[in-house]
Amino acid sequence: MAELDKLREGIDKIDSQILRLLNKRTEIVLKIRKAKKQKHISPHSPEREREILERLSKANKGRFPNDVLKTIYREILSASLSLEQPLKVAYLGPSATFTHLAAKRNFGSSAEYLPESTIRDVFEAVVRGNARYGVVPIENSTEGVVNYTLDMFMDSELKIASEIMLAISHNLLSKTGKTADIKKIYSYPQATAQCRGWLKANFPVIPIVEELSTAAAAKRVSKDPSAAAVASELAASVYKLKFVKRGIEDYKSNFTRFLVIAKNSSPKTGKDKTSIMFSVKDRPGALYTILRHFAKNKINLTKIESRPSKRKAWEYIFFVDMAVHITEKNTKKAIEEVKKECLYLKVLGSYPSAE
Repeated sequence: MAELDKLREGIDKIDSQILRLLNKRTEIVLKIRKAKKQKHISPHSPEREREILERLSKANKGRFPNDVLKTIYREILSASLSLEQPLKVAYLGPSATFTHLAAKRNFGSSAEYLPESTIRDVFEAVVRGNARYGVVPIENSTEGVVNYTLDMFMDSELKIASEIMLAISHNLLSKTGKTADIKKIYSYPQATAQCRGWLKANFPVIPIVEELSTAAAAKRVSKDPSAAAVASELAASVYKLKFVKRGIEDYKSNFTRFLVIAKNSSPKTGKDKTSIMFSVKDRPGALYTILRHFAKNKINLTKIESRPSKRKAWEYIFFVDMAVHITEKNTKKAIEEVKKECLYLKVLGSYPSAE
């Protein structure tokens, strides 16, 4: 016991040092904030935050896991930013959606989160200045793109400031946690689609009812003991539901990509993406003509999607992601060449590629 007490005493001393250094760091943060205010510089610097996280990850030679280290420092950075005024972030709500979880992972617990009912509302919150950033889903690794998010970029002048990748695990939740009590299942269509096989095998005759989000489903189920919801672990905690079954998604390698939208893009980091949208003239080989400009300039396209323009029958808008930053010479050259072949071209933003 004497040896154990001595080791614990060592831990206590280290914890006291960490606390002292955190407060010392905070004093410097406040000085930086004051200097930025005098020069009319935004207090939030995503590129600086990213630089800190990358530097610490590379410098970490010990046993402490890097993913946990990054989580801790995201909270430190979030708390530091909130000392004067919390960062406001709009997201597709209600509370406890996967979008909410993605936003918290990116901006930390000290940001002020504003739940919005629709993807359009998230865009409008940023446009009006009610929030500095918005977080919206863009695609799932098994179910594909969220078309409504793509459509919003057609008319919005907002930019993509960053992206977030979140591993998605779905759970079947209910008030009682008992299979026998379930008479109907609520969830968001993409969530139930990702669990289609499991639901068919285990609840083949139970009706599945569409909800606006997984969190809205959980909220409804919290008032109905005869229903269950396909939702997140965070939703179980928020709405005080029990687990009927954990991890019911059909594919365990299930990720959703979210976009952080803002009024400005992000500076170059060295590991970036650029997203654009364009429409082409209706003629044979039109898309091939466009794509060869990217190939000629050695630009790697990581994604291409098409959507009806909604302005003219059979006219399509193409959305493209490229593994480059807009400031790079070859990117600028390719964009200029592509513009000549397009009816319309819009740069949606350059931003750091998610890990």
